[in-house]
Amino acid sequence: MERLTLAQARRVTIAAQGLDRPRPDQVTTGAIRRTAERLALFQIDSVNVVTRAHYLPAFSRLGPYDTTLLDRMAWGPPRERRFFEYWAHEASLLPLDLHPLLRWRMAAADRGEIGWGALRAYAGERRAEALALRDRVGAEGPLAASDVERRTGGGWWTWSDAKRTLEWLFWAGHVTTATRRGSFERVYDLTERVVPPAVLALPTPDPATAHRALIERAARAHGIATEPCLRDYFRLKPAQSMAAVAALAAEGVLLPATVPGWTERAWLHRDARRPRRAAARALLAPFDPLVWERTRTERLFGFRYRLEIYTPADRRVHGYYVLPFLLGERLVARVDLKADRQAGRLLVHAVHPEPDAPGETMRELEAELDLLAGWLRVGR
Repeated sequence: MERLTLAQARRVTIAAQGLDRPRPDQVTTGAIRRTAERLALFQIDSVNVVTRAHYLPAFSRLGPYDTTLLDRMAWGPPRERRFFEYWAHEASLLPLDLHPLLRWRMAAADRGEIGWGALRAYAGERRAEALALRDRVGAEGPLAASDVERRTGGGWWTWSDAKRTLEWLFWAGHVTTATRRGSFERVYDLTERVVPPAVLALPTPDPATAHRALIERAARAHGIATEPCLRDYFRLKPAQSMAAVAALAAEGVLLPATVPGWTERAWLHRDARRPRRAAARALLAPFDPLVWERTRTERLFGFRYRLEIYTPADRRVHGYYVLPFLLGERLVARVDLKADRQAGRLLVHAVHPEPDAPGETMRELEAELDLLAGWLRVGR
């Protein structure tokens, strides 16, 4: 049994997330790819208060970079594409080598076993309609839901029907995202025209093998975590996760560990680094994997964090779009931010330091905000 202090567990986690490494002078596609491989995914979210959510984790770890590099890796020409979109933690950009590990989920969606309730009808009684739309994409080329509505001119194809059908085809792996339009609308194409043939030719593992591989990726990204946190990374079911953890523990990939104050057993990845200190400085998106599982965030850092976008304004505690600030090996403040692109300013609506934040918190935060403003090209 490995025994770690809480401070050691924090440092292991920060190191596993790549937040303790010096930022490069110049960010290349290779650096973005390695960051994506380390985290296993970039979560996608429609909220665009500071910038699109999938851009921020790379900035937190690498500093200012050209977001068109990531765009080309996600939605560019086939020779440049390194990511694909699918449901993982939530809607996510994932390295292409994870495609075989999620085919079991696509197959389950195709059988109508998973997915939102309204979508499951397309696996059964409305399957012919869905496959007709898939064939239409094949014949006409990439289509968005708005294209289907506009070109059909009404009839039984309402916008919601088109969107739901395309989303079921997406869940089931029949189509995937070819590109995103200016409003971030998803444009769908046949999977075989988007995902490189070499990736599609990779063998499809059985579900249990895929679950073990996904839990191993989650454990590598976390460094140390409890089974529910490992399960949450790719939103597996308890039985799937517990069987995978047991198998990986038997293989010696996961090492049982204890951390003071943690009531559940922790699992340490055998390759996790154990630094003696962590010199991190980063603003974190609400959907950053360091903080997206709020119970884990509170357990690790003593930092209770909630996203208050959907909380009425008069009941918000810290603000509308609040980014935690990581300094050293602690979360030391919360910052309510908005990029006012029209005025060319980064608006800092509020700063809430933690009660025990170190004296240099505001100075280091200002430096990080200057870096963020420059990257967003909104001045100070």
